[in-house]
Amino acid sequence: MTRQRSSRSSSSRRTPAQRVGKSISNVRIIGGDFRRRQLPVLDSPGLRPTPDRVRETLFNWLGHHLYGQQVLDLFAGTGALGIEAISRGATNVDFVERDPRVAAQLSTNLASLNITSSAVHVNDVHTYLTRPATPYGLVFLDPPFHQQLAASCCSTLESDGWLANEAMIYLETEASLTPDVPSNWQLHRETQAGESTARLYQRQSP
Repeated sequence: MTRQRSSRSSSSRRTPAQRVGKSISNVRIIGGDFRRRQLPVLDSPGLRPTPDRVRETLFNWLGHHLYGQQVLDLFAGTGALGIEAISRGATNVDFVERDPRVAAQLSTNLASLNITSSAVHVNDVHTYLTRPATPYGLVFLDPPFHQQLAASCCSTLESDGWLANEAMIYLETEASLTPDVPSNWQLHRETQAGESTARLYQRQSP
């Protein structure tokens, strides 16, 4: 499920009056307990909420798989994917976001929704993944475009014990990239929107 892209979408378009670090727009939760709630989004370089249409498609793909899941949202940004997962029945989400201002806004948004079972980790994703692993049933992975981060993150998730058996992994990349993923990740669904391609994989036992 940033980034700093996270929660993810087309390239930011800013006017001179839109100063970095100011809340200038909202992201809408699409379904579940928090349906139609509007959450403020900071104007920060590379921060791009995933379009509503793509999020709706993703969560239709996931369906019942969300219920009771432990979720990891890497490059979390606005946290829209992780919050949407909680809204639709996930047990908790660990959000990893390296920009302190973006992470602070995410924490504020979680508090406004009375979400107390999840945590925001202010950390670089690769540094975070060096800690002892906890297996997750669902991972959102939306790295910044054109920085060659996807392959190494996918490899670490698989090799270092971050994924439960049959975990689902959502990967969003630039459309021009064919991601290099572990051989036991089976492509479940795929869609393209603008400059990005969204893929949902299911992990098979090695």
